[in-house]
Amino acid sequence: MDFDSAMKISASGLTANRTWINVLSANLANVHTTRTPDGQPYQRRTVIYESVPFSENLDDAIGSGFGNDIEKVSVAEITPDKRDLKEIYDPSHPDADAQGMVRMPNISTIEEMANLVNASKSYEANLAAITTAKQLALKALEIGK
Repeated sequence: MDFDSAMKISASGLTANRTWINVLSANLANVHTTRTPDGQPYQRRTVIYESVPFSENLDDAIGSGFGNDIEKVSVAEITPDKRDLKEIYDPSHPDADAQGMVRMPNISTIEEMANLVNASKSYEANLAAITTAKQLALKALEIGK
């Protein structure tokens, strides 16, 4: 694997992790949002990753005979979580129904914080990979002196 490939693969990981961190932040910011513009409680979102071929265009893929096993990560979609919404009894809440029940987002603060730590560590790992690749490239240039 060459320097350019290593940088692009790690950069794709950084981009994917940044998206995940943004989604987690939105989930945490809306943990108590009972009414969105569509009139429903906020629904937790999650990121779906996919691996995509490394080649940036079809000519590169055809030229390599599709034998290149190097792939990068991409965000396939940001999808709503299908878990049921929480219901709490709070008759004083403005969004309470006739029985005093309020539909709350399906967000667990503990789960989101754990995911945020995981996403942050993944981001740091990709950043470390870029730093290492850069250092290796600089050392290789020093050999030529």
